[in-house]
Amino acid sequence: MARFFITGIGTGVGKTIASAIITEALQADYWKPVQTGLEEGTDSETVRKLISNPKTKIHPEAFRLRLPASPHAAADAENVKISIKNTAIPATTNNLVIEGAGGLLVPLNEKELMIDLIKVCEAKVILVVRHYLGSINHTLLSIEALRRRKLPIAGIIYNGETNASSEKIITSFCKYPVIGRIREEKEFSASVILNYTERIKQSLTGMA
Repeated sequence: MARFFITGIGTGVGKTIASAIITEALQADYWKPVQTGLEEGTDSETVRKLISNPKTKIHPEAFRLRLPASPHAAADAENVKISIKNTAIPATTNNLVIEGAGGLLVPLNEKELMIDLIKVCEAKVILVVRHYLGSINHTLLSIEALRRRKLPIAGIIYNGETNASSEKIITSFCKYPVIGRIREEKEFSASVILNYTERIKQSLTGMA
């Protein structure tokens, strides 16, 4: 079974919605290793509300932290030590969608970054990109970091308004497939997520 790690070029670019769509499309299991900001609700809860297939299992987070901050800072606030060796990947015979926190170089502790966890998970990376001033730089830096560590990139998901100029220049430097596009929606519901799944399924054919 395949593993997909959903990461983004930064915080708030749409990783959870992308994760819900991919989870629903593959009827995969879902896992958020590190959740911060518990009072604002969890990404696992959001994904659970947005999927409708009976096969998906939502696996519990390895670390649940109250402070809405970088994992290392949220852990420090509770005297918790995050370490990759203590982050057990869920056992499953299903495909597994793993959602990161923040971007690739978000610190888990003084020595380990989110990208180090991706390597241990042995997952194919899906990069979520949202257009804003500076997003080209953040996209290309993210891809460069993945390439340097020889981590497999399955493709890109664009979230939000289309920017043809930005997407053209990103493609000229990195010719990874566009797995899907998520439009601006008034709200995301289980039915809206289902509407995206057929297109995503086609893009993921042969990967899972």
